[in-house]
Amino acid sequence: MGMDTLQPTFQLSSTCGAIEKKIICMHGGIGRSIHSVEQIEKLERPITMDAGSIILMDLLWSDPTENDSIEGLRPNARGPGLVTFGPDRVTEFCKKNKLQLIIRAHECVMDGFERFAQGQLITLFSATNYCGTANNAGAILVVGRGLVVVPKLIHPLPPPLQSPETSPERAMDDTWMQELNIQRPPTPTRGRPQPDLDRSSLAYI
Repeated sequence: MGMDTLQPTFQLSSTCGAIEKKIICMHGGIGRSIHSVEQIEKLERPITMDAGSIILMDLLWSDPTENDSIEGLRPNARGPGLVTFGPDRVTEFCKKNKLQLIIRAHECVMDGFERFAQGQLITLFSATNYCGTANNAGAILVVGRGLVVVPKLIHPLPPPLQSPETSPERAMDDTWMQELNIQRPPTPTRGRPQPDLDRSSLAYI
């Protein structure tokens, strides 16, 4: 459908976007500190992580808990100072801000998208076979009339018939991907076991 029936997406302090003030899009999540859209709007620009804003940290680095049965705030295996937030936080945030949906990314999901908090939050990941190792599907969301959201899957390409040894192009692709992976922080595949860390330790909140 055309965008003529939807108001354009607008930016919230260059960190988030919203569609018709009913769907909010962000990278990570609402974490522990974000309770209203106004908090995001008030972030000063330009902004860097050095500013030490907990709001910015939560927007970029927080994740939903593992499933709808785990509520509240928990330590995040990504590292000290980071949290996961439960479906109760999502419901509270959406109700307070009159939102229909939160769309976020930040975690590779095997089907390209994954619903959380009874569908009030969707993790969306459009990169297929993330970093050449995950073999995940990707997805996009099509927003239709009445803000109905329909996921469209992007399936990963099948493995090449030729081996890397016989395919110089494939070998170059692998080298490029390995260099990229070294330079970037990991994006864990959601739902897969993470390294054993003391998740109960307050050092991780």
